[in-house]
Amino acid sequence: MTTDMGEERGLAIANGQNQVKRIDDYSYLVASQSGKGDYEVIKGPIGWACSCPDYLNREIKCKHVWAVEFSLLLRREVEATRIEAIPDVTACLYCGSTNILKDGIRHNKRTNIQIYICRDCGKYFSNNIGFEGMHSSPQAITGAMQLFFTGESLRNVQKFLSLQGVNVSHVTIYKWIRKYVRKMETYLDQMKPKLGETWRADELYLKVKGNMKYLFALMDDETRYWIAQQVADKKGSADIRPLLQEAKRVAGGRNPKTFITDGAPNFQDACNHEFWKMKKATRTVHIHNVRWRDGPTNNKMERLNGEIRDREKVMRGVKREDSPILKGYEIFHNYVRPHMALNGKTPAEACGITVEGRNKWITLIQNARLNTLKN
Repeated sequence: MTTDMGEERGLAIANGQNQVKRIDDYSYLVASQSGKGDYEVIKGPIGWACSCPDYLNREIKCKHVWAVEFSLLLRREVEATRIEAIPDVTACLYCGSTNILKDGIRHNKRTNIQIYICRDCGKYFSNNIGFEGMHSSPQAITGAMQLFFTGESLRNVQKFLSLQGVNVSHVTIYKWIRKYVRKMETYLDQMKPKLGETWRADELYLKVKGNMKYLFALMDDETRYWIAQQVADKKGSADIRPLLQEAKRVAGGRNPKTFITDGAPNFQDACNHEFWKMKKATRTVHIHNVRWRDGPTNNKMERLNGEIRDREKVMRGVKREDSPILKGYEIFHNYVRPHMALNGKTPAEACGITVEGRNKWITLIQNARLNTLKN
């Protein structure tokens, strides 16, 4: 059996049902394809070893070893797309040791927070992961973010929180949004959504410091995942190649098969530069004559534009081009807001990224914090 054949058969085994059984991190059982029991695949100092005749007699990398390696890759891919809710503290956030002790309670104006000490590394930490040093509770902070991104103004959010006994200014609420959007943006930048073959793009005007600007947005047609955005000064002549470059980066370097836009010339120019650098037979098909009603339409993008417009009207414009509000709404659209057109799923879920927990904001913020500690 050649190496290529072993690799091909190993992939088929890994994709089969109950063919690879994990014992622990260092040993697996792989079903014999002849139906004569299982072969044991064990990880040693120099790599994986198998009990099958091919490995023992011919000293080659057999299909069973290939199957284990492919199985590990598939499992890591699944784990990478599941953003789990963080349970109560059971181990040190810095070294992972379970040798931890409670070391008092920190009191502030609105809540009490348990403090821990790790007896191995000597570091202190709290059970308030992601919200360290904040005077308000995680529920109040994320509740304010949810209200804001569903359409309430900062002052209306402030009034609602005051009814719950949380007395903060509208400026404080904006600072919460700015702080946590940046943290989540850095973390979610590592996610690799499984996008479809058709992408859509469009632009809408908005006011930035009272001046007219244009927000260019690019979305996956199948999952409605908002892939990239760019703010520009002009509509038809702005260089929007960075928008397409960012979309390709999010998609892992892959171009779409179909790209749908209106007739603006800068969409055509950007598509020619970014999506046509390949063989003619595999180039992206650019549909650029869409209209509002007659003929091909871009209604899915118009729906996203409507969402953004509803948010921008309440704010009466944004204060800066790199406003955290725009990126925050992208996170809300992709990871928090369920869509009726997706049968109640979020676009991230439709792309294979699941955010667990009842409060998705808390899950995202806590995972962003843990990711910072690991790196």
